[in-house]
Amino acid sequence: MYHLTALVSLLAILVYFYSSVRVSQARGKFGVKLPAISGNPDFERVFRAQMNTLEWLPIFLPSLWLFAIYISDGIAAALGLVWVIGRILYIFGYAKSVPQRSPGFATQALATIALWAGAFGAIVWRLVQG
Repeated sequence: MYHLTALVSLLAILVYFYSSVRVSQARGKFGVKLPAISGNPDFERVFRAQMNTLEWLPIFLPSLWLFAIYISDGIAAALGLVWVIGRILYIFGYAKSVPQRSPGFATQALATIALWAGAFGAIVWRLVQG
């Protein structure tokens, strides 16, 4: 069973949900009415943090699960937790300023790369081994 990976997956979805709530709050705070997605730079940074999180989920989640299946539930979950922490840093950093998003982005990107590379390597290895 992959209990730890499942838990981290749920945490990742919770982070995305939280980023969505922040967009809703920012709409009210900065007066950006639906369906607009621009008009106030402070709102736009909150919105982009949410959208970037959404853009990374289809890269992160399959990599997380394939790593868990082919290598280790515990290691996948640990790397996934690094991704979650990186995303939280990214969301809060980006809301402050564009440059402050970089540490969180780098953290989550490195975690995703490790998960993807590990899963890819393990799958290729098994294919080569027959």
